[in-house]
Amino acid sequence: MSSSVSPLAPKTVPDMPAIAGVRLATAEAGIRYKNRTDVLLAVMDKGTAVAGVFTKSKCPSAPVEWCRAKLKGGKARALVVNSGNANAFTGKTGRGSTALTAKIAAKAVGCSEGEIFLASTGVIGEPLDATKFDGVLGRLAESAEPGDYLTAAKAIMTTDTFPKVATATVKLGKAKVTINGMAKGAGMIAPDMATMLSFIFTDAPIAPAALQALLKSGVEDTFNAVTIDGDTSTSDTLLAFATGAAAEHGAPKISRASDPRLKAFTKAFHQVLANLAEQVARDGEGARKLVEITVEGAVSKASARKIAMSIANSPLVKTAIAGEDANWGRVVMAVGKAGEPANRDKLSIAFNGIRVAKSGARDPSYDEAQVSEAMKAPEIAIKVSLGIGKGRDRVLTCDLTKEYIAINGDYRS
Repeated sequence: MSSSVSPLAPKTVPDMPAIAGVRLATAEAGIRYKNRTDVLLAVMDKGTAVAGVFTKSKCPSAPVEWCRAKLKGGKARALVVNSGNANAFTGKTGRGSTALTAKIAAKAVGCSEGEIFLASTGVIGEPLDATKFDGVLGRLAESAEPGDYLTAAKAIMTTDTFPKVATATVKLGKAKVTINGMAKGAGMIAPDMATMLSFIFTDAPIAPAALQALLKSGVEDTFNAVTIDGDTSTSDTLLAFATGAAAEHGAPKISRASDPRLKAFTKAFHQVLANLAEQVARDGEGARKLVEITVEGAVSKASARKIAMSIANSPLVKTAIAGEDANWGRVVMAVGKAGEPANRDKLSIAFNGIRVAKSGARDPSYDEAQVSEAMKAPEIAIKVSLGIGKGRDRVLTCDLTKEYIAINGDYRS
C-alpha cells in the first residue's frame, strides 16, 4: 500500500449510508502487514441472496474455487476478506485454509459453512495461515455494526493508494433502496468476467438468479472495460449481496432481471459498478494520467473492444502518454496488431478532441504545440475512428510510469 495518494484520486468521498441487514467490522490479523487492518468481516441477515462473477484464469485462487462452489446455494450470511496473501497457487494447503476460515467464520456468525463467502488478495504462492482468523472473527462478529464502508474498503487494500467506495439510492416500487459498493485494485488489472475484488450490498429484495443476471450483464461495460497492465489476476472476485430488507417498506420482491420494475435499480446498479471501475483505473500503480479510449466505426462492438484493449494494453502507447507525447504512430501500431478488421487509409485519430491523423495520414491542420499542451492534462481521451462500420466501444486505462516498475520490482520481497 502506497504512502502517497494517486493524483487521480476522487476529490470527494461519498457518504455511505447503512444498509439494513449488513454489518461490518475490520481487524489486524497479521496476515502480512503490520500495524494496519487486513481482515474484513461482513455479516448479513438470514435470507440474503448472493451472486458472483470470477476470474477466468486457469490458475484460480482457493477462495475463488470456494465461492464458485457455494454460489449454487444462493444464500449468504457472511463475507470474509483478507489482504496481504492471495491464497493462490497454494495447492492442498490453500484449500485447507479456505475450509478452516469458513469453519471459523460459520461458528462466529452462527450459520452453515455453505453460507460463508471468502476472498483473498496479496502475494501469490505463499501459504495462508488461517489459524490467524481464530478468535479474530469471533470478536468481529460481536462488534460488527452497520455503516463504515470506508474503513472496510481500507482493510482490503494492497498497493491501492486510496479506498474505493460508491453508493446510489433509487426507488423500487414504493420503497427507497440503497446500493453500496467497495473495490480494491491497482495492479494486475485486466478483468475477465469479474474484477480484482469488489463487493456490492443492497437492501433490495432480489432473488439470487435475478441478481446473478444483473451482475453478469453489469460487468461487461464497467469492470471488464478497464485495464491497468493487461494481466488478469488469479483472484478476481465480484460478489453482490441483497438482504431484501426493503421489502418491509414496500419494495416488491423481484425474481427476474427482466422485471420492468427493476429498470431504475438496474441503471443505478450499473452506475455503482462503473464508478468503482473508474476508481480502479484512477489508482493504477504509478498512474499520473487517466486514459479513456474510444473506438468507433468498427465492424462490431466486440471488434471495437478488442482494438480498444490493444491500444490500452500497449506499453508503447502508455509510456508515450506518460511522457505527454501524442504519438499517434503507436496508436496505429496497436490498431494494426489487434487482428481485427481495419482500413489504414480510413483511420482517423484524436487526442483530447484534437484530430492528429485523418484518412490514414497526419491531419493537415496538425499543430504540435497545441497537441503537446493538451497532453499535459491529467485526463487523456483517445478517439479512434475506423470508418468501416457502426461498432463502438470504450475502455479505461492509465499511463505507464517508472513508479509502476518500482512498485512491482520488489512487491513480493
